[in-house]
Amino acid sequence: MDFTRATQPNLSLGFVPHSSHTSQTANDTVSFHIDSSFRSSSPHLVSGVPLQLMEQQTTAESKTMDLNEKHQEKKAGSMDLNEESKVEGEEDEEFRILGHSLCLKRRRDNIGSSATTDSASSHSFTKQCHIEQNSQVQSLESRKQAVRAWGNQSLHAADPDIFEILEKEKQRQYNSIELIASENFVCKAVMEALGSHVTNKYSEGMPGARYYAGNQYIDEIEILCCQRALVAFGLDSESWGVNVQPYSCTSANFAVYTGLLLPGDRIMGLDTPSGGNTSHGYYTPNGMKVSGASIFFESLSYKVNPQTGIIDFEKLEERAVDFRPKILICGGSSYPREWDYSKFRQIADKCGAVLMCDMAQISGLIAAKECASPFEFCDIVTSTTHKSLRGPRGGIIFYRKGPKPRKSGMLLSQGDGSDKYDFEEKINFAVCPALQGGPHNNHIAALAVALKQLATPEYKEYMQQVKKNAQALASALLRRNCRLVTGGTDNHLLLWDLRNLGVTGKNLEKVCETCHITVNKTAIFDDNGTLIPGGVRIGTPAMTSRGCLESDFETMADFLCRAAQITSSVQREHGKMLKSFLKGLENNKDIIELRAQVENFATQFAMPGQDF
Repeated sequence: MDFTRATQPNLSLGFVPHSSHTSQTANDTVSFHIDSSFRSSSPHLVSGVPLQLMEQQTTAESKTMDLNEKHQEKKAGSMDLNEESKVEGEEDEEFRILGHSLCLKRRRDNIGSSATTDSASSHSFTKQCHIEQNSQVQSLESRKQAVRAWGNQSLHAADPDIFEILEKEKQRQYNSIELIASENFVCKAVMEALGSHVTNKYSEGMPGARYYAGNQYIDEIEILCCQRALVAFGLDSESWGVNVQPYSCTSANFAVYTGLLLPGDRIMGLDTPSGGNTSHGYYTPNGMKVSGASIFFESLSYKVNPQTGIIDFEKLEERAVDFRPKILICGGSSYPREWDYSKFRQIADKCGAVLMCDMAQISGLIAAKECASPFEFCDIVTSTTHKSLRGPRGGIIFYRKGPKPRKSGMLLSQGDGSDKYDFEEKINFAVCPALQGGPHNNHIAALAVALKQLATPEYKEYMQQVKKNAQALASALLRRNCRLVTGGTDNHLLLWDLRNLGVTGKNLEKVCETCHITVNKTAIFDDNGTLIPGGVRIGTPAMTSRGCLESDFETMADFLCRAAQITSSVQREHGKMLKSFLKGLENNKDIIELRAQVENFATQFAMPGQDF
């Protein structure tokens, strides 16, 4: 029999029939074995205390009990607890077995008040509960501290190596003259959004149609970003849509091709040596395909006039009508003049092509209305979100929607013959899931910040100064007998043709870099390829963001010309090959002197978003 009221195994229960001889109690003891697997949670039970089960005696039975007592006990088959045999320190508890009333007698080791013992047990149990609760609280607090230990460390504490490299790069930017046309300095607000907690969220899909839950605030950010993009460029949301998820302009361009074309379909863009971009499709002179656009689609380039450096529209039209591309692309990376979008529209209509503009270099100027706008004539417009736009690094796609306009009885960009544009669904699907996964929400938040700035008068003044500075730099170089492609600039960049100086763009780039001036080598039309570029591209947005004016760019022109003289001198002594040329830069006194002057000049100006 298992009697599961106690907490210790093999506990003895005394089963004592009524007798006037109390000495027989020990002889009539019956042993019950208790299940040791049971553990009571009651605070009133004390382990290790023997229990006795005894017959309960009534007053009547005590008067009539005689020598037939044993016979009557067997007949009754019951046991009563002898109340008279209770001793001090015992406690009775009534219960029933087989229909008979029984008493559980519990004897305590420490004789004393039952209430005192119960109170002590209750206090012990309460104390144990408090200990367990405190332990749980301490455990939760220790877990919090563990999370904070790795999660709230500064970069300096968490990764001193990366921190040190970043500090060096910060100092390099501050000490240098930044003249790469596609670079700029963002404000602190953009950097804060770019480094914010929204980078934690996965949000594949479009606002309102995500693959993951918990994106209500991410949707708000992206919708606001799209609204600001349309406002920045003066576009009607009924006629234009926008996708702000592409990781770069190259990704944006490829998403347009993927959405609108089939593999092997034809595209046509400006030749890379003429100032175009490789993402518009380009083959090297030996036929190598250098971008996804030329690998998956068939591309044919149009070129500039080699004497003027201006796009040759007559040859462009002739090629386009013969080639019949499905997408005609205007815009480029190194074209310093205005784009005649109306002529591109006429040619696109003539060959039945969709007209796409890549405005990556000049998007900021277009937003500030300091450049001709492609939106009046083009079906699709792509851009980076940095460069002259002065935002985070990424891409953006604008596309027409709604009914197509008619002109002379013809639908513009006939496409599939429909009278409505069908770009929206195709482009959005191409961006995600066809080419990308989750968008970079931190980039989209930062882009929203930058796009808000585009609508301010201060930004328009900034872009006006960018153009003035570019023209001042161009004039200063021309006065120093430097040759510029097209003879000047209409935007933020200019191309310095070095071939008459006998130096290569790559070598001048290296000398400038050693002197803390950053420019980038570029191909000049009629070069044999891009391996030995014949010029450098120079832009004014970054240094204008640091507060430089026209007179400051006059000084920069002096620095650039001195760098060209050093390049020519080292080439004469060590040759043009880069390996031997670099040896001539080591411990060069002219370079050391120019570097010191550049640093003294550059550190006069403030750095956006950073304090020095």
